[in-house]
Amino acid sequence: MSMYLWLVIAAGGLGVLYGAVQTAALMKASTGNDRMREIAAAIQEGASAYLRRQYTTIGIVGVVILIAAWLLIGPWAAVGFLIGAVLSGAAGFAGMLISVRANVRTAQAASESLSKGLDLAFRSGAITGMFVAGGALLGVAGYFAFLTLGAGFEPTSREVIDGLVALGFGASLISIFARLGGGIFTKGADVGGDMVGKVEAGIPEDDPRNAATIADNVGDNVGDCAGMAADLFETYAVTTVATMVLAAIFFRGQPYVEAMMLLPLLICAVCIVTSIIGSFFVRLGKSQNIMGALYQGLIVTGVLSIAAIFGLFQFLRGEDILGPVVTSGGLTIEPMSLFWSGMVGLAVTAAIVVITEYYTGTNYRPVKSVANASVSGHGTNVIQGLAMSLESTALPALTIIIGIVATYQLAGLFGIAIATTTMLGVAGMIVALDAFGPVTDNAGGIAEMAGLPPDVRTSTDALDAVGNTTKAVTKGYAIGSAGLGALVLFAAYTEDLKHFAAEAAPGSFFDGLGAVAFDLANPYVVVGLLFGGLLPFLFGGLSMTAVGRAAESVVAEVRRQFRENPGIMTGEVKPEYGKAVDILTSAAIREMIVPSLLPVLSPIVLFVVVLMIQPDKANAFAALGAMLMGVIVTGLFVAISMTSGGGAWDNAKKVIEEGFTDRNGVVHGKGSEAHKAAVTGDTVGDPYKDTSGPAVNPMIKITNIVALLLLAVLASGKIV
Repeated sequence: MSMYLWLVIAAGGLGVLYGAVQTAALMKASTGNDRMREIAAAIQEGASAYLRRQYTTIGIVGVVILIAAWLLIGPWAAVGFLIGAVLSGAAGFAGMLISVRANVRTAQAASESLSKGLDLAFRSGAITGMFVAGGALLGVAGYFAFLTLGAGFEPTSREVIDGLVALGFGASLISIFARLGGGIFTKGADVGGDMVGKVEAGIPEDDPRNAATIADNVGDNVGDCAGMAADLFETYAVTTVATMVLAAIFFRGQPYVEAMMLLPLLICAVCIVTSIIGSFFVRLGKSQNIMGALYQGLIVTGVLSIAAIFGLFQFLRGEDILGPVVTSGGLTIEPMSLFWSGMVGLAVTAAIVVITEYYTGTNYRPVKSVANASVSGHGTNVIQGLAMSLESTALPALTIIIGIVATYQLAGLFGIAIATTTMLGVAGMIVALDAFGPVTDNAGGIAEMAGLPPDVRTSTDALDAVGNTTKAVTKGYAIGSAGLGALVLFAAYTEDLKHFAAEAAPGSFFDGLGAVAFDLANPYVVVGLLFGGLLPFLFGGLSMTAVGRAAESVVAEVRRQFRENPGIMTGEVKPEYGKAVDILTSAAIREMIVPSLLPVLSPIVLFVVVLMIQPDKANAFAALGAMLMGVIVTGLFVAISMTSGGGAWDNAKKVIEEGFTDRNGVVHGKGSEAHKAAVTGDTVGDPYKDTSGPAVNPMIKITNIVALLLLAVLASGKIV
């Protein structure tokens, strides 16, 4: 099987090579005039400074966890943690470096034509997407190859499993800090700048007289681009690892166990190739439909992926590399059942994309209903936005339910794992759609601040409106896959627990444990469910409060500058942009610590407290398992509600800015009372969709991974 593992590593390298080649081509594009380059340089400087401080802070926490992993589990787990953390951080940093260089080039390209602006913005997103997918596949497959081919461990050994799980934890830890810290920064700038600039001073978005404009543009990159890159890197790596761990547990001792562990890697490998091909099909046609052009590339990627995965399964069966295999529970799984499970995963991806676009796209009922509600005032805008955010959870949840039932019927829990892996296989193209958003947003800001002709801003606004939808679509995809991925991790927890109990050595922590039942008649199971269920709400509350405090500091600074320097409004005095960037950097770093550590510490605290109250180990493990399920269920709904609702609020504002005709035939535009109400809704929705909601995604998985690592620590015999 080593040859196939090297092919997987080659596919990961191909993704990274594509990113490098396209980066070289991107850097040759024109950066416009001197004023555009000056603004772009300020954004680059602010983004790089923020990420350096953020990663320095994360590094301190990471070193502590690295030492703990080495002492409590072993060196292979510590190395895995380090690899996952470094690569996740690198994915975020690469995403930021590309976006802050593509924004000014996109603004210049949009000044030539809409088609050129779309092409350059998407190409920059595709670079980030392939770096994320290729880097994640390289990390997981490379470390698996090192442990099995280099160090000589059996694929199903504890050293391999613990090393892979620790790699996933390292990626998750960086992801939640990057997601949350970047989200606090970007939404603190966005909300604070809008409140003073649009509402109080009556100046346009991205007006150079607003001291928060550079900070807002910096935030787009460190939050939406770097944060999302680290987030989907983590989701990709963790889901792949979880599927491999589940295969190792389910099929231990079976003839096809190694093939089953390699299967998720092979699926991801062929999907990287199809994603690269699909990226060349994004072209703006005569209809000038930007979303249609993006979907064209996504559809080509999906169709090619179906064909490639089918060919992969046929080849593996024909070469007798993969055949019918029996799980530890006695279920016989046919290879083609796994193929159809993967197809269900792609169908779930397509459904979530369509549903999310419906709730956040400017042409559909939800966004138009929020725009109509804005005509009545601020309160009705907020009410309708909240209504849409709650309603938007139903269809994605039903889609995931159908997907779970279908794949379980096909191939049990491992079918769910393969479906989730296949969903993540096309992550390169999905990240490309997401990274497109902050680049076009920044391009519009640069066009406004540099005083480019109005038709340029018209083109960038059209790209930005689609970018808002693609960002929401990507977040919906990330959350859906995170929910399913966490379910796979939960399955790994329960199966690992059975394995440790069955193989327990005399005197070990698991000695005499027996079966752990997740029975609702057990009050500790109910306690675990409730404790897990509250965590996403508490996490969301803490992160929303953090954005509010950061925004307050920006409001105070922008007001101070307007008050002390009246020449700013007349254009005679240049605002102190750096002050706002420094204030937000300090606020984001400070505010991200407590919420980020909440999912890391909660599983450990619950387990220890239950064990202290009731010295029955089975109750402690049952409560912990129930907590994981509680986090998955409520986290899924909280995250979908926040991201879709926030996207609807944002695009309702954009619909009005473009000229919105209400039910009575009255047209409302910029500066109207309806627009002011829509700005209020957008202010509420900003931290919903770009801070709290997306950060719930890694939070769901971190709690599950910590539980798996806790089992490894207890099994190591270093804590009895």
